[in-house]
Amino acid sequence: MATAGQPVLILKEGSTRSRGSDARVNNIMAGKIVAEVLRTTLGPRGMDKMLVSSLGDITITNDGATILKEADIQHPTAKILVEVAKTQDREVGDGTKTVVVLAGELLKKAEDLLDQGIHATIVCSGYLKAREEASRVLQELAVRVDLEDLKLLKKIAMTSMSSKSVTAKDRFAEIAVEAVKQTSEKRGDRMLADIDQVQVTKKAGKGLFETQIIRGVVIDKEVAHAGMPKRIDSARIALLVSPLEIEKTEISAEIRVKSPDMMKAFLGEEEAMFKRMVDTVKKAGVNVVFCQKGIDDVVQFLLAREGILAVKQVKESDMEKLSRATGGSVVTVLDDLKPEDLGWAEFVEERRIEESKMVFVEGCKNPKSVAILVRGGLERMVDEADRALHDALSVVADVVRENRIVAGGGAVEAEVARRLKSYGAKTGGREQLAIEAYAEALERIPTILAENAGLDPIDILVSLRAAHEKPSGQWMGVNLADGKIVDMMGRDVIEPLSVKEQALRAGTEAACMILRIDDVIAAAKPSFGVPKG
Repeated sequence: MATAGQPVLILKEGSTRSRGSDARVNNIMAGKIVAEVLRTTLGPRGMDKMLVSSLGDITITNDGATILKEADIQHPTAKILVEVAKTQDREVGDGTKTVVVLAGELLKKAEDLLDQGIHATIVCSGYLKAREEASRVLQELAVRVDLEDLKLLKKIAMTSMSSKSVTAKDRFAEIAVEAVKQTSEKRGDRMLADIDQVQVTKKAGKGLFETQIIRGVVIDKEVAHAGMPKRIDSARIALLVSPLEIEKTEISAEIRVKSPDMMKAFLGEEEAMFKRMVDTVKKAGVNVVFCQKGIDDVVQFLLAREGILAVKQVKESDMEKLSRATGGSVVTVLDDLKPEDLGWAEFVEERRIEESKMVFVEGCKNPKSVAILVRGGLERMVDEADRALHDALSVVADVVRENRIVAGGGAVEAEVARRLKSYGAKTGGREQLAIEAYAEALERIPTILAENAGLDPIDILVSLRAAHEKPSGQWMGVNLADGKIVDMMGRDVIEPLSVKEQALRAGTEAACMILRIDDVIAAAKPSFGVPKG
């Protein structure tokens, strides 16, 4: 039985706990700070961030997911928004800044409601109802597109890259559309676009306009043997998983050699095995070999003598891409290799790109995997170009998967906000305040775009609301060049519906998750004591 007045320890010594309003205020503050970091990067006139790692590595970028990843955020609540941005990037590839800024604005509006004595549960309930209504409005507003309209797909890619500081946006948009269209395939009654089948290889040198799409695959390896040809035209390609070498046995064995003839026979049998491997390859009509495992030196020499180009230690992911590009089958056992298993390419060639050698497999017939070689005069510019290209590929793939679009430039947010206010009035009760707060948070997107362009956000918001009250004003957004309210769909500022839907869904869920926390229990950090001596 505990003695009166004796403390009862529940948590480990050194643990900290904050409860009620203190916990909620701290969590909301953390979310708002993360959103504040990304706010100035939003839109075509957004600024870049320079991130310096603990090792001194510098990253200059406008990409939301990259900023949050490189920032090394420690606060547990702030990490929730980092995870939301990562999810947005994985799911749709764009809108990472929008989702974090929206979550931050929802938290900011919720703080005002909490100060008015409205319970967090009611705020979350109102937010979730607003999100459902917003999703319904988006579905109603969305416009179906013709996937054969390559010009329209290019405009979507251009919109996604509008905030990136790359000069070759037109070129990148064309490459992104061609790459996604080439690798898309029909499954059942819908199209599937998988950007993982687009191999992106970065090499500093030349300029951004030298970036090219290759109807095939680039292997970051060199030809296995110096005596092999560096180029093979009309390549008949074998894709092998098994090594072209004699594998060591798993058990130890001892061979007693009693005469030179026995040694000669032993070595002769080993050479005969190597010759049989090469004969099997040659008999199938192969002139190019890609091997996932190793190739023995003797086999390399014999292949070189037969005029066969070979590359060893190819990554499994590259083997899959080679199979999809060339139409060849990946063969597990060498003896099973048949002429019908071979892939084909117009040519296979080793080239020196900057300081490294690479093998290019080009001119494949209807390849379902393609490569993009990104060039640029500066390593950091190449990295930013890669991020811009990722966004462009992602949004085009989003439209191929779900061929519906909405207008950008703050147009769709303003229209959804207008309709949410009408919906809130019908809902009534305290939830109406939360729904109206949700609408105001959405309206912050176009006003932030205006702020980042040096425009007056209040004037823009008033003009935008007036434009959306008109019957044909659903696509009216902010033209950041002159501050006028114009038809964004007519100006070709277009975004995929799936990007907006995912941003609304993820941003709302993150805000509600943070608002529902009323108790933060943090364990004591481990202490690593210095040994005494």
